[in-house]
Amino acid sequence: MEWNLLFFFNSALLGVGLAMDAFSVSLANGLHEPDMKKKKMCGIAGVFALFQAVMPLTGWICVHTISQYFKAFEKFIPWIALVLLLFISGKMLIEGIQNKPEETQPPKVGMAALLVQGVATSIDALSVGFTIANYGFLMALVCALIIAAVTFIICMAGLVIGKKFGMQFSHKASILGGVILIVIGVEIFVKGVF
Repeated sequence: MEWNLLFFFNSALLGVGLAMDAFSVSLANGLHEPDMKKKKMCGIAGVFALFQAVMPLTGWICVHTISQYFKAFEKFIPWIALVLLLFISGKMLIEGIQNKPEETQPPKVGMAALLVQGVATSIDALSVGFTIANYGFLMALVCALIIAAVTFIICMAGLVIGKKFGMQFSHKASILGGVILIVIGVEIFVKGVF
């Protein structure tokens, strides 16, 4: 592979494809916490971008070092993503159902939940390491950075949209966010297993 416009275009498209799950989770986070500050929004989008960059690079390293072990692990990726997202969404659903309409302050998205979401939405990006296996390390790194930048932008959009609608949905936002995460988990599982 050589450095050309097609490389950058393909990397950006790969970023868009990989960021869709993170976008949906960002949307759910915005719904869940409609009064989120811009600094926290950047932090959330940054965590998703970091995971979306690290996972393809990890896959690339696995292909170039321990590919036979990674292939054995690959069949568990959909299961891991499903379990992680079901855990987070179940917690959001319980909080949303227990939350009374007169309560104005829904629980915030915590760092532990964010890290689990980051892993769950990016774990399928490990297999991108196979796609970029013919790249040299520098090209794989640039590709991962492009994926991270695209993910950051898309996640910020998801958070903004989620915040806007979260204000309108008030206490039901947590339930909707939980349902969105369940759908994402099932979708990752179905795509990965079937």
